[in-house]
Order: sequence, then structure tokens, then C-alpha cells
Amino acid sequence: MRFPCIEAGRNFRPDRHLPFLVGAERYGWIRAEDAGVLARWPEVFELSGAAVKLAPALDSLERRTAALDPVCKALAESGHIRGWRDERYTIRNSFDEQPLALIERAAARFFGTLTFGVHANGIVDDEDGAPRLWIARRSLSKFIDPGRFDNVVGGGIGWGYGIRETLVKECWEESGIAAALAERATPGRTIHLLAEIPEGVQREQIFVHDLPLPAGFRPSGQDGEVSEHRRVAIAEALALIAEGEMTIDASLVTLDWLLRSGHIDPAAPELAGIEALFNAPDVSAR
Repeated sequence: MRFPCIEAGRNFRPDRHLPFLVGAERYGWIRAEDAGVLARWPEVFELSGAAVKLAPALDSLERRTAALDPVCKALAESGHIRGWRDERYTIRNSFDEQPLALIERAAARFFGTLTFGVHANGIVDDEDGAPRLWIARRSLSKFIDPGRFDNVVGGGIGWGYGIRETLVKECWEESGIAAALAERATPGRTIHLLAEIPEGVQREQIFVHDLPLPAGFRPSGQDGEVSEHRRVAIAEALALIAEGEMTIDASLVTLDWLLRSGHIDPAAPELAGIEALFNAPDVSAR
């Protein structure tokens, strides 16, 4: 058994991308083949063979946001940005940092900017004493990973929302978990993804949580984004991960819990490389 999600979480080659700079600091990665389209907006971007830099005259959150909005809409019209969400994400390099600009959620992967998500492992102690996991199958209408299995709760953190606030919101929307039950979740580790994907670059921090659920609880999606819920044993969860039936994000979130709870051996060869995903990637020397 091997877990392709581990390699996929760091499937990134800097030489195929240009840094996206604001001032002298890198805030994203743009595929080299896509960078040329930004030449349409010389008042917004300074292009060179080494980087894409936001114009220095855009020196405030409001000016950067206003300049990037029409760019994102035009890129969506031309097919360079897909899966428009009409939701605001930020350009920033840490969760506690004030944003430099707000952009459409779907544009974050074109620019390779840092995004944030919160996931929860829904854990049930079954009658035989062995833990089970509630997982969710994504709706076939989802733009990303339609029909694949996900954690019982998982969602992006939009601008204006905190980690716990997003967790409680997503618990209800995706699985009908009321706030009082959602508040029982405890933090796991943070997963740091840096991966080349069809939409561009997924550069994301996932805040993992563990949520104990009562034996009689049955999840129920409220927003149409989940087509079914399934309660699985550990062996079944591992098989879904190995077969690629579970999303990369959810696979890593599940493996994090299994490692921390001692249900899998951290020295197992199929887990080689996973610990690196719990630290921010270092591409400064590449």
C-alpha cells in the first residue's frame, strides 16, 4: 500500500513558475506559461523573465484590490481562471498578517497565493470500541474533485472569518453539526501544501481538527455540496486514501489523525515524506 497524496502535497517545481512579487517579497507563484497574458495590464504588473511584480503605484489594499478585480474577471472570461466562486480571499503570507489585497477565491490558484482551510476528522467510538470515521462524498457538481471522498468537514477560510468561526460554519453547512457539538473539536497539526494543479498552484495551509461525534449521530448536508456521508473503519479509510478515492487534502488530514492517535506506524515506508508536510516549504534555495 502506498499513499500518493504525500508526494502530491509537494509536487512543485519552482523552475516552471515565476515568483509573484509585491515590493521585494514573494506572495505567490505563476506558471511561466501563463505569465505572458498579464502583459495586457502594464499599469498593474511589471513583467520580466525572472518575476511578475505588482506595480509599485498600487500602494494600498484598496488600490491593489481595485486593480486586480477587472484582471481576475477578464482572466475568467478567457478561461485562465475557472470555477468562479464570488468569494473573497486574501493576498498575505501568514494567517495573522494584514492582507495586501483581496481577490476572487478562484484566482488564488492562478496567482499561487497562500490560502487557508479548516478540516475536521469526524471520529466515532463504535460499539466494539474501535474508532470509525465519518467521511463525505463531494457532490458531482463541485468544480474541484467532484465525487471524491472528503473529511466530514472541510472548507476554505474566506476574508473576515476566523479559524473556529469557519469550522463551526462548515460543520453545519456540510454535515448538519450544530455549533455546540462543533465546539468540541480540538486542533491537530497544520498541513502545508505546495503543489502544481490544473488551476495553477495550490499553496495552502490546512488547520486540522479532530471532532468526536456521538455514536448515534448521523451527518446531513445542508448546502448541497455533499452527496452522501459514510462511516468507515480505519482499514477502509486507508484503502480509499491509497486508491486515490479521497481528496489529497482529506487524505493528509486523515493520516495526520491516524499518526497522532497511534493507529499507524510513523516509521512505515509508505509514510516517507509526510512529516515535511507539517512544515512550511522552503523554496528559497531553488
